[in-house]
Amino acid sequence: MSTTIHRRNFLKTAAAGAAVLSAPSFAQERIVLKGATYFNNDHSFNRAMLKFGELVEQYSGAKVKVDIHGNGELGNERDYIKFMGQGISVDFAMLAASNLSNVSKVAPLVDVPFLFRDREHFRKAAEGGALDTYAEIVERQSGIMVLGLGGGAVRNIVANRPVRSLAELKGLKMRVLGAPIQAKMFAAFGVNPSVIAYSETFNAIQSAVVDGLENESPAIEQMKFYEVAGELSQTQHVVAARPLLFSSKRFRTLPPQVQLAIRRAGKEAAAYHRVLDVTEDDDKLRKLAADRKLRVHSFGERDKLVQLAQPVWAEYAKEIGAEDILAAVRAVK
Repeated sequence: MSTTIHRRNFLKTAAAGAAVLSAPSFAQERIVLKGATYFNNDHSFNRAMLKFGELVEQYSGAKVKVDIHGNGELGNERDYIKFMGQGISVDFAMLAASNLSNVSKVAPLVDVPFLFRDREHFRKAAEGGALDTYAEIVERQSGIMVLGLGGGAVRNIVANRPVRSLAELKGLKMRVLGAPIQAKMFAAFGVNPSVIAYSETFNAIQSAVVDGLENESPAIEQMKFYEVAGELSQTQHVVAARPLLFSSKRFRTLPPQVQLAIRRAGKEAAAYHRVLDVTEDDDKLRKLAADRKLRVHSFGERDKLVQLAQPVWAEYAKEIGAEDILAAVRAVK
């Protein structure tokens, strides 16, 4: 009798254990994706990445948990690119395309001054397939996927003196993005370009290493560049394209359902960012001017800048094998 009871208890315990082992564990199955950004949660990059995370969790059926590390907690944008390329530490990020110049010759193309005529031209190029080949080549060269292009903010020159003409632009010592095409383009405008880490730019202006930089108004506000460079010149030379990126190596390890969720969420989060970026850019510029933190000047010779830019684009596109991409963008009406 005793042996029979013990045997029954053993079988019940074993069956219960097997049931626990075979039952799906939500905690064990849930995939964690890590995002990284240099900014805080007020910044449009962070808000778009948060939207991306919400959508991935929704579309994957709660199989994914997204953690976003802001304020440079996981390094700077160059670090994120290295990590995504290796498939470690950072799975996704939104950043300036020129920061990919070390791993993709084609990536900085969308940051080239005057590539996009205006915001509407950029929107149509981003949504209509003109940049599909761009995304394919960037992934092939870098091992990093372009899920979608956010952006839409307009970049202007902000300096410690007014710049309203080519004559006043000539000789301006200006911090530029790290891609070589940026220095080449601004040199064609008569600027003395200097590649300086973004985090060091404020001090560089304050100590007269450079006279200013070019940027969007939300970044000017967040980094308080107006304290050392209070004159904004509306060159409107770039409609900023901000790729939402994902590690190709990490992507390939994920289940098909999660991959589909990431692709769908990436397109939608990029579109969300395009609306957000335009609204925030306009609002911040109005506020900075109203608060007298920035003095806003018209740039009277923008057409001449466009003319100076065209041969530089053509040479650059030929050099990096992107002539078809350039033609496709310029053909967008």
